[in-house]
Amino acid sequence: MNHTVYNFGAGPAMLPHAVLEQVQAELLDWHGRGISVMEMSHRGADYMRIVAEAEQDLRDLLQIPGNYKVLFLQGGATLQFAMVPMNLLRGHTRASYVQTGVWSEKAIAEAGRFATVEVAASNTDRQARVVPRQSEWRVSADTAYVHITGNETIGGLEFDFVPELGGIPLVSDASSHILSKPMDVSRFGLIYAGAQKNIGPAGLTLVIVREDLVGHAPAGTATMLDYAVHAQEGSMHNTPPTFAIYVAGLVFKWLNGLGGLDKIAEINARKAACLYAGIDDSGGFYTNAIEHRNRSRMNVPFTLHDAALDKAFLSAADTQGFLQLKGHRLLGGMRASIYNAMPEAGVRALVEFMRDFARRWG
Repeated sequence: MNHTVYNFGAGPAMLPHAVLEQVQAELLDWHGRGISVMEMSHRGADYMRIVAEAEQDLRDLLQIPGNYKVLFLQGGATLQFAMVPMNLLRGHTRASYVQTGVWSEKAIAEAGRFATVEVAASNTDRQARVVPRQSEWRVSADTAYVHITGNETIGGLEFDFVPELGGIPLVSDASSHILSKPMDVSRFGLIYAGAQKNIGPAGLTLVIVREDLVGHAPAGTATMLDYAVHAQEGSMHNTPPTFAIYVAGLVFKWLNGLGGLDKIAEINARKAACLYAGIDDSGGFYTNAIEHRNRSRMNVPFTLHDAALDKAFLSAADTQGFLQLKGHRLLGGMRASIYNAMPEAGVRALVEFMRDFARRWG
């Protein structure tokens, strides 16, 4: 293939080209040590330096307060659906969840194994097209925490506000929008994110948790499911996903080199505006049904006016180097994920392709 390829996959997603080049250059011989990062002892001095730098670079990016632990875990965000209630109930029997789409529904279902789940708000009556405003929420005073899915990867729905909950801890699944813009970590009790969208390769899960919420897992909790164990041992209770952490660290350095989260937020805003304009200005050929204030900057689902054209659209897109645009199997249609690593040129090229396809098939 002799033209540029742009990967719009929702995850595992594309990585910054500069990071991939560095990984390639260091793959067989990391910093003159004669071995690959994949071959290093996770407790050796070289690798401990990699982990320390990765954590510090992440702390710098997000301005993480000192009273928060950063954990590099495994099991994906899906395991966090269970670990959160197991660790954060702290004697409570109730946990509150805001239902905004597929991933919040999965989190609710899993939490129900450990607690009485209160659905504080839901958008199912509005076809999952909008995030309920906080004035609509009903949160019991005795709840252990309130959980949100900050960005619904499948539905393309993103929170446009951070809830104010008083003393109740706020938990967010930030898998598909973390590091896409500045985030006030101090307003959250716990943030978790699977790496394979905006952080690095699949296999790593990031947890940022306030110290006072660590250490409350009930007696009998499996060792590997207790945040306190991982916090006390620096995410080294067992062999961590070493290569994924190394690549994530390079992504953190790449973001810092760009100018941090303020800069990437500007870029992401332009990319999203360009793509949504291409959809909205298509005369109905393409449609995105999400309320404008909650349109995701990371995952942009859209449908063609005639679903019979989907196959032709995907075939033409693939031929021209626009990959993995097929929508999630639950919703159909198309989905363009435009994470941090997607260059603005890629979004502009996609919009031009979409316009050309609409001219030919409209």
